Amino acid sequence: MKRLKAISAFILALTAMISATGCNKGGESENPYADVDVSADVRNKIKESVMTTDLLPDVELENKTIKWLATWDINPDVTGKNKPTELVAFEEKYGGKIEWIQCEHGDRYEKLAQMIDSGDGVDFFYAGDKDAFPKGAIRGMFVPVDDYIDFSSPLWEGVQEVNDSLIWNDKHYCTITQTTGDNVACVYNKKTIEEAGLTDPAELYANGEWTWDAFHDMLKSYVDVENEKFGIDSWWYEFGLMATTGVPAVEIQNGKLVSNISDPAMERVQNFMYDLYSSGSIAIGVGDYGWDSHPEYIGEGKLLFYPVGLYEFYMEKDKWTAKYGEDVGFVPMPKDPESDDYYIPVGMEAYCFVKGGQNPEGVARYLDCKRFAILDETTSELGDQQFRDDYGWSDEMIEMKNSMQELADANPFIDVSTGVSADCGELLDSQLRSSARGTPWNETYDAIYATLDIMLEDANNNSTENE
Repeated sequence: MKRLKAISAFILALTAMISATGCNKGGESENPYADVDVSADVRNKIKESVMTTDLLPDVELENKTIKWLATWDINPDVTGKNKPTELVAFEEKYGGKIEWIQCEHGDRYEKLAQMIDSGDGVDFFYAGDKDAFPKGAIRGMFVPVDDYIDFSSPLWEGVQEVNDSLIWNDKHYCTITQTTGDNVACVYNKKTIEEAGLTDPAELYANGEWTWDAFHDMLKSYVDVENEKFGIDSWWYEFGLMATTGVPAVEIQNGKLVSNISDPAMERVQNFMYDLYSSGSIAIGVGDYGWDSHPEYIGEGKLLFYPVGLYEFYMEKDKWTAKYGEDVGFVPMPKDPESDDYYIPVGMEAYCFVKGGQNPEGVARYLDCKRFAILDETTSELGDQQFRDDYGWSDEMIEMKNSMQELADANPFIDVSTGVSADCGELLDSQLRSSARGTPWNETYDAIYATLDIMLEDANNNSTENE
């Protein structure tokens, strides 16, 4: 599918960059950037924080190395990032080290299965892509973390509720260190907005007026295809809008997977997307625009909105300005006007402990350090400074990102549809976009509801096979 290909292309490009730095064919990284460090001043501040806090357990790790299987390295890499503050904290508090074992995105589960079978001792695996859980628990690839992490402790109590929402077989198989608000932002060009005589979305957001209605009104005012003034592009806007209802397509309730596609909120957002299509507001996949996304049109002043993850800006400034221009701005996706709360697409920093891992205690302490870096004011401020230093962000960008994080913290929810199975993810990824392509919601609903119920029933029935 086009969106999945777009994501894979980005990941493969990043992997190719990393591979060029010296990863061997066996898959284990020899990353020459791994020793790139933060400044001595930053390290000293983090050291002082971790050594004086009561939040982090005072333990001595017998094994100080944890093995990480992923497409990307937690250590510094070729994107230009500094060493993450949580990794510095892990080093200073526990003498910890992360060994990266590289894999390609398309075969990461095959690689994981091979390493489990061979007893190579992979310790942890990324779950933030949302396709790892619950299927990895059902297949016996992951193990519970409850013996190593106390979610009721002061360090973890802030995310206990969202972690408890993913309990499977009465255990925590997926550890969320933080729900994230940067999953999908509505990117735009401030100069384009000004020249069109429209109100800056950041101003509307600040005044509590950034809603579906304002979003649609701006699109109807701006779009003029004959003069190359296009509305919405990207492969993320449909699910970005769906998330603003706060109702996930599939969630876990009382330890079972349930479908929410019959919820009135789903019908409401699907009808809204149909209205966007009918009013000519959607560019991609319509008319002469074609199926290629054009984020560069934001910088060129030819596109009003490009919803996308903020990872597009987690790189050196000259790289993101080359695509989006110097006048770029972003806001959360617009609020559902019928919702009492402001929901946005919620991502997650999440990890699973791998079956046969040799150092679960080390992984738990590293994840403790991630939680500490989020909670500790000094460490958090250093993280913001890294956005200025590494990526050239303005204070306005950092403030907006932090505001989006506050929305995610206030109203977290996780859609687990892509984690049920590849078939479930593909079904919903394609069909829940149909309204934005001119298909009435009732037709889509009738075509998928029974199939989805069967998929969830099958996963629920197999949930005890590895108990």
